[in-house]
Amino acid sequence: MAQIIDGVSRTFNEFLLLPNRTRTDCSPEAVDLGTPLVRHAVGDPSPIALRTPFTSAIMQAVGSPELAIALARNGGLSFLHHNRPVADQAADIRAVKNFKAGFVVSDTNVRPGDPLSTLQELMRRTGHSTAAVTDDGTGTGRLLGLVTSRDFHPQRHPADEPVSSRMIPVDVLPVATDDITLSQANSRLWDERLDCLPVVDGDGRLRHLVFRSDYSDNKRFPNQLVDADKRLRVGAGVNTHDYRERIPELAAAGADVLCFDSSDGFSDWQAQAIAWTKEHFPGLPVGGGNVVDGEAFRFLAGAGADFVKVGVGGGSICITRDQKGIGRGQASAVLDVAAARDAWAAESGQYVPICSDGGLVHDYHMSLALAMGADFVMMGRYFARFDQAPGAKLPTRDGFVKEYWGEGSGRARNWQRYEQGGQSLVFEEGVDGYVPYAGDLNEGLAVTVAKMRATMVSCGALTIPDFQSTARLTVVSEQSFQESHATVAVRDAPDAFERS
Repeated sequence: MAQIIDGVSRTFNEFLLLPNRTRTDCSPEAVDLGTPLVRHAVGDPSPIALRTPFTSAIMQAVGSPELAIALARNGGLSFLHHNRPVADQAADIRAVKNFKAGFVVSDTNVRPGDPLSTLQELMRRTGHSTAAVTDDGTGTGRLLGLVTSRDFHPQRHPADEPVSSRMIPVDVLPVATDDITLSQANSRLWDERLDCLPVVDGDGRLRHLVFRSDYSDNKRFPNQLVDADKRLRVGAGVNTHDYRERIPELAAAGADVLCFDSSDGFSDWQAQAIAWTKEHFPGLPVGGGNVVDGEAFRFLAGAGADFVKVGVGGGSICITRDQKGIGRGQASAVLDVAAARDAWAAESGQYVPICSDGGLVHDYHMSLALAMGADFVMMGRYFARFDQAPGAKLPTRDGFVKEYWGEGSGRARNWQRYEQGGQSLVFEEGVDGYVPYAGDLNEGLAVTVAKMRATMVSCGALTIPDFQSTARLTVVSEQSFQESHATVAVRDAPDAFERS
């Protein structure tokens, strides 16, 4: 007969945090939201650590270079979705990696004889407004000049006019040699009032470009998640069907971390795919999931997963539980897997972070997930609301909404994620809908971070590990849950006539 697991399948709505003593040194600005992203030896730092504990879901309605850039600027990480040709996914990875850096390898390059129409199309495709003019049209050719979008106008300058007619020649350009440091380059940008400083080698061949905008960007976003070359970090989703062809392309594009994306990660297919990845790309971290219990966590950790995603059926767009009767309340799943992770760390000396994916309806649910043991959270609905998400912004009678659809919906038809037999979706495990529009990610995430910091202060914790080790939780009754909400009529906006 079937085995009955002890305990009730509980959601985040069924818990509240009890406040702990708040010391005088415990303030929101002192809270450190850093957290490990990938496996590391106990006592050692993680090779990649998030500055804030947020990642975006591996979904068409969420993943875009724009959102990946915005989230990395705020210390989090995006996983760009894989339900498309690998060339498209790799191009998005490169767009994020090339967005900024200390020393930029130019990806917008032309030859002096190229027509302005070619330059204009190249700038449109890369999204960059500065192009290097080199003898061979590559980012490592002999530098002949620079041209920016301010140097020509499509209505004033004929499309067939050569780039050489509008470029600033190298003999009048300030340039640096390749022994310059980034600090020295930034000083020259400001001292000489430059927007861009080319760096060349002894033969005059272009090595890098250094931009003033990158310096300003670092000051505006001090918690940016960057690699050793000061480029923004970005992740990529992969599946267990075409990973042998997809992963080499994503690695070449510069992906910092991969994640196998499956509605149920407790499978031999995923273990084999993780093992293959670790064998052929040992320096590229790869996560696995999704799971809902400690046994499944141990299975993926043993297969080599560098982090494990937790959650089946709890997403706002997911109907897997309705369709298949599979899943577990997200709070119960996180608590169970976190206990298994800690036991695994004690036994093996390896700490494998876990990610809470799904079931996060309110901002405070994120804090609950961390308190229950999650190292970071992954969200779809939350990020789909922002300007940077790819879904269309549509007007309604009550305001604007953004499109949001599940990977198991008929719209996405991501059969690689849902094992239903064959290369198609036999039935839907997600829906196609809308979420309220929430404006700019930078502003919205700042509010969420402020709430999380305030919650941790009330619980007397300055770091996520402290929060996890000292948090106290209480189960909430239905009446207690209702008591949590306002019980007066809330005025949305002052009535001008009542004031007159």
